[in-house]
Amino acid sequence: MNPTGYTENALLLVDQMGQADESAIAGGTPGETLMENAGKAIADAIIDRWQPQPTAILCGPGNNGGDGFVVARLLQEEGWPVRLGLMGNASALKGDAKIHSERWQGPIESLDTALLEDSTLVVDALFGAGLSRPPSGEALTILQAIDDRTCVAVDMPSGVDGNNGEILGFAPLAHLTITFFRKKPGHLLYPGRRNCGELLVADIGIPEIVLEEISPNQAENSPNLWLDKLPPHNPEQHKFSRGYAVICGSAEMPGAAILAAAGARRTGLGMVTMAVPKEGSAVYRLGVPGGVTRTVRDTATFSEVIEDPRVNAVLIGPGHGISVATRERALAALRLEIPTVLDADAITVFGDCKDLLLSTLKGPCILTPHEGEFKSLFDHEGDKLSRARAAAQECDAVILLKGADTVVAAPDGRAVINTNAPPTLATAGAGDVLAGIVTAFLARGMPAFEAAIAGAWLHGEAAARFGAGLIAEDIPEMIPKILKQIEFRQY
Repeated sequence: MNPTGYTENALLLVDQMGQADESAIAGGTPGETLMENAGKAIADAIIDRWQPQPTAILCGPGNNGGDGFVVARLLQEEGWPVRLGLMGNASALKGDAKIHSERWQGPIESLDTALLEDSTLVVDALFGAGLSRPPSGEALTILQAIDDRTCVAVDMPSGVDGNNGEILGFAPLAHLTITFFRKKPGHLLYPGRRNCGELLVADIGIPEIVLEEISPNQAENSPNLWLDKLPPHNPEQHKFSRGYAVICGSAEMPGAAILAAAGARRTGLGMVTMAVPKEGSAVYRLGVPGGVTRTVRDTATFSEVIEDPRVNAVLIGPGHGISVATRERALAALRLEIPTVLDADAITVFGDCKDLLLSTLKGPCILTPHEGEFKSLFDHEGDKLSRARAAAQECDAVILLKGADTVVAAPDGRAVINTNAPPTLATAGAGDVLAGIVTAFLARGMPAFEAAIAGAWLHGEAAARFGAGLIAEDIPEMIPKILKQIEFRQY
């Protein structure tokens, strides 16, 4: 990823955050100062949100624990009743953590559940994002004993893997998590995202320029990642030059392709043709009055429709069913190397012939599976981010792996996590609208990766703005106002 375009939204892996710390120190900012700034940011956040109350600070043996010592000192200076427990011996602390432990004027207690007896607020400064194995022993016991107390996590709730959001055995549910400089993937991916509660990113004095050295290739989705790839409106455009897409529909479930067409047209697509069986054509003519309905008998007649040189993108999958016809029409589009979106059954249909799909993928292509569809085609294991990246590399196509934490991955390793999707998107037809939105961006000339992340963001934003009671038909109607703000750079 180009750090210039991804500065604000970059997500840092645990090792990359360590590299950012080291670069800041090498550039003249002492580690002791970074730790003081981190602790102050945590203490300020606590003071802003809660009244003074009995507070337990749980400190680990590393830099996270050092941050905890700073928090304890600053809260105590503000009159908060504080108890501090340390995992291990204070004599074993090193570096900046040792310096700040010596500035703490109160007692250092052993890490024991007795610390929590009178405490209503707990600061989890045990492990942060860098834990590589499940908490155990006294650490696990006290983390479990936090229970329903107000919990503030330093960097990451202990037990959540900062790289992927996986829970390593157990992690407390934090009400607030304060991290530093940039978020990590584990803050945004489930299940760890649920444990983070409110997430605050604090500036502790690490200069932005360190991102040029790190060059992170993952980011949180936002218009500033793809806005420059969105073609501007041109008064000399006509309907075909604004983007022309063909959407393949079925007679059995016409609503899916009709919803996709609505999403595509509201996203600025100039022209859409519905390629459908004769027995369903009347429904499509009524359902997409602003489009053209072409009846197709077989793959040959479908190919005639998409061979029109004005066609910029093809969508296959919504409402199709797992059939030979679905597979053959997907292959027809791919063999012509037309930018193609494969959704739903157009993905699942290749479950028993993946090699055929992979050998045919040559042009720009986006696959938009949910977890079940993904597993029908790919056998990659591990966390969501890693699986999406591996699949994108394997098939040399963009993978949009749907969910509350949608991950979009490109074959070159770039990945974006989408975070604005509300729970109301779990409604029939929402995925069809998403496929249509992505197809429109692709047809309008955006590169496949940017078309996919733009579609994921716009889809989530439209649903979030609508609010409660959302059905799939509502999503397209929300798009124009959002696009107006984006395209006139008002967002």
